[in-house]
Amino acid sequence: RSGDGRAVLRSSVREFLCSEAMHYLGIPTSRAASLVVSDDDVWRDQFYNGNIKKERGAIVLRLATSWFRIGSLEILAHSGELDLQRRLLDFIIQRHFPSIAMNDSNRYLEFFSTVVSETANLIALWMSVGFAHGVCNTDNFSLLSITIDYGPFGFMDSYDPNFVPNTSDDERRYKIGNQANVGLFNLSKLLQALKPLLDPRQKQLASQILEGYGERYYIRFIELFKTKLGLLGENEDDNYLIAFLLKVSLLC
Repeated sequence: RSGDGRAVLRSSVREFLCSEAMHYLGIPTSRAASLVVSDDDVWRDQFYNGNIKKERGAIVLRLATSWFRIGSLEILAHSGELDLQRRLLDFIIQRHFPSIAMNDSNRYLEFFSTVVSETANLIALWMSVGFAHGVCNTDNFSLLSITIDYGPFGFMDSYDPNFVPNTSDDERRYKIGNQANVGLFNLSKLLQALKPLLDPRQKQLASQILEGYGERYYIRFIELFKTKLGLLGENEDDNYLIAFLLKVSLLC
């Protein structure tokens, strides 16, 4: 893609600060341990307007419980390396999903159900603080449902479901209002990668689990916004009030 693989100081500082802010906002995320400034010069067109300038390079040391992503399983399934995929998946479950018994014949199904639920929770949390992840592809979606890869990202200054933090996203695929749908798309790719390891009954159940993603996301979204608005108990008008306030915010 003609990139040099380097980061500049300004984007590295943003990444450091944002990942720490997300942590203290209570959103699952990778952390920044250190930032080292490089002596190498990096040339960048910051605003994509043809004005290339020399900037200082930098390296951020990021920490996470795991860096396994949906793409980690997807690439093995695509290449037909099913034995390796099975070994990797068993390792991930044993290491990071202790509630799932390794001798359970439905462990891959339980794993998928957990990832679906936690992904819905993560994206609802993003939405609750107005965070837009600029590149929500399967390689940037953690299997542990934590926020990773702080490349192009942004926070809305005012409510706008069409907000896009990535200046190269001309089709607005990853606009903030589409994040939940992109999450569903990525989970469908995860299911596709898992299907060679599932029997017919498990495949059917997994499809039903995926169909429940939207409801899980919506329930969590409403819970978070009710908390933000101080709405107590259950009231049939709560959902209408949240939708009304978001619409008013869009018009303001």
